[in-house]
Amino acid sequence: MDWFWPEGFYTLLMIGTFAFGAFAWNLPIAVAMALSAIVGALAGGVGSLDSLLRHLVEGAFGYVNTIMVICSAMIFMKVIQRTGLLDSLSAWVIRRFRRFPALLSLGIMGIIMVPGMITGSSTAAVLTTGALVSPVLMTLGLSRIATAAVVAMGALLGMIAPPISIPAMIICAGVDIPYVGFAVPLLICTVPLAVVYALTMIYPGIRRFSDEAALEAQLRQMESRPLTFRLLLPVVVLVVLFALEQFVPEYVALGMPVIFLLASAAGFLSGTRWSFMDTVTEAVNDALPVMGILMGVGMFIQIMTRIGVQGFVVVSALSLPSWALYAGIAISMPLFGAVSAFGSASVLGVPFLLALLNYNSIVVASALSLVAALGDLMPPTALAGIFAAQVVGEENYFPVLKRCIVPSVLLALWGIAVILMSNDIARLIY
Repeated sequence: MDWFWPEGFYTLLMIGTFAFGAFAWNLPIAVAMALSAIVGALAGGVGSLDSLLRHLVEGAFGYVNTIMVICSAMIFMKVIQRTGLLDSLSAWVIRRFRRFPALLSLGIMGIIMVPGMITGSSTAAVLTTGALVSPVLMTLGLSRIATAAVVAMGALLGMIAPPISIPAMIICAGVDIPYVGFAVPLLICTVPLAVVYALTMIYPGIRRFSDEAALEAQLRQMESRPLTFRLLLPVVVLVVLFALEQFVPEYVALGMPVIFLLASAAGFLSGTRWSFMDTVTEAVNDALPVMGILMGVGMFIQIMTRIGVQGFVVVSALSLPSWALYAGIAISMPLFGAVSAFGSASVLGVPFLLALLNYNSIVVASALSLVAALGDLMPPTALAGIFAAQVVGEENYFPVLKRCIVPSVLLALWGIAVILMSNDIARLIY
């Protein structure tokens, strides 16, 4: 029997194989994606074994630049964590703004977001600054569930905020758009939500706090190393190199991986002792799951393109009426992100962007990456929710996800609003 829509059959086959491998066999996301790519290639008649291996290898290295950025950024995060800079800087922010609860709420949200902004990973944000500020938030009066929800939502925003937004990079790679000019659109997507979350999820709890002795004990523990210029040196080097590359690219064109590694090397001058090998090993181990997912996504997309599945998804998206298209973005991208926010950005973000070419592509790609980030809150994987629950000592992560429902709906609606206003936004910033 001949299939009338063979591409549709291959689409269901690849997605079904992926879902079966991830949920029924409990395979790692990267392995499940690679398995679905192999099944799709065999069913689609890719050809000989040599041809299959060539496509899988090409796909796996499709995101090699992004993988290098993630690995080097994670090394930088671990260096400033080992030197004590994260603790000291967080304590300084809390002391500086303790008398101004609204500003303190904004500062804490910014602290949570920073690792995600640097690494492009919500997990990195939860496990570093999220774990760092969680005891402080609970001391300031927030419940365990409320604290975990704050950490989870802040980590999502950090993952999308500039300079490193992996979902946006993935969408750009799928449509051959250079990852340039995304800083302001990504800030427009994330900063307003960060302000709203800080003032509605953190501020109401901490403004009534009065137990200064408990807070002082927490801060003294965090200030084991004083905040000096030498301790700040890795961050200073990072900011200076980023600025030079931005404003004088004809003289400084190092690339993000080299910038992160040079900033990490400045940690040797911070005045604290730390093990280079242990730090780098821990950083690479923490980055491996994300890097593996990107390799799996690359294989998946390569085979999808080769057998016509990506074209089928694009045509299907283009055929939707406008109301269904926007509803599909708000619903399908987070749901598909339950297996991987990065997979959602690649499989659905690209066709949705192509269906919205009448809007500014850079702003639309930024908004789509924001909506795709919600995948890290979707069970059963729900990486941001699960790890946020763990860092506050909560065994069941579903109450955390329940607390995140309203902020998540707001995030999806804001993403759609940014798409609808994208042309106006582009006229203002470009």
